[in-house]
Amino acid sequence: MIHRLGDPGALRAACGDDDLVVWTAQDLSGQARAWALRQAVVAAAPGIARHDRLAVWGDPGDAAELVRHALAELGPTYRPLGERELMRRVAARLEGVRESGAFSWMSLQGPPAGARTGQAGAAPLDAAPLDAGPPPVVGWLDGDAEQEITALLAGDAPSSYAVPGAAGVRRWAGVRVGRELAAVAADAWSAPSVGLLAGVATAARFRGRGLAERVCGWMSSQLVATHGRAALMVDDVNAAAIKVYERIGYRRRLVLACHVAG
Repeated sequence: MIHRLGDPGALRAACGDDDLVVWTAQDLSGQARAWALRQAVVAAAPGIARHDRLAVWGDPGDAAELVRHALAELGPTYRPLGERELMRRVAARLEGVRESGAFSWMSLQGPPAGARTGQAGAAPLDAAPLDAGPPPVVGWLDGDAEQEITALLAGDAPSSYAVPGAAGVRRWAGVRVGRELAAVAADAWSAPSVGLLAGVATAARFRGRGLAERVCGWMSSQLVATHGRAALMVDDVNAAAIKVYERIGYRRRLVLACHVAG
């Protein structure tokens, strides 16, 4: 029998504290929902990372029943996602559910590697020489930097889901070289027990100096301190970014998203 999970603790227990499911559930308030059936769990929330998302975990047969139930209640805008093989088996059981795209979900269960937290004196592994002077220090950016962040993203990361002012995008960190904003990352759509790293970008003229790794390491440490763990989404083809995240300490899972056809 399908039953609704209304408490974040019950959800974590039911899905083995799976970070993708826990993140998707957010805080299970408002329009967020979660259900369990035997050996499967699904969790859904609207408008997180620019989509209505439905995370899937567990036995494929049980999970397919839950996805059918959730879509009937929530509507066809929700995109089921989960580990790649699981979602292929779930989609095969559901009429009208089609594969959309594959990507990687990466999670960090504890503090990032200490030499890559972005603090003064920390040397990123791929750093090239900067101009003479002290190493750049990462810090939070205030509201006055929004136009700079927007311009950097528009020029160097135009597909970023996280942009200043978007719903769920909470705060930005960055590093400057001289007075110029060189690299940024956002705390966006974070859940109480899973902080999400998003909006990572480096200005083209500063690439190859390890600045993105410095910002991501620093932001990851902030997310872990606040939420207990951190996670991010990255395209599988972005091998350079995946290597940076792995050096920081993130572990990779291959994920597949689906959609309701028509």
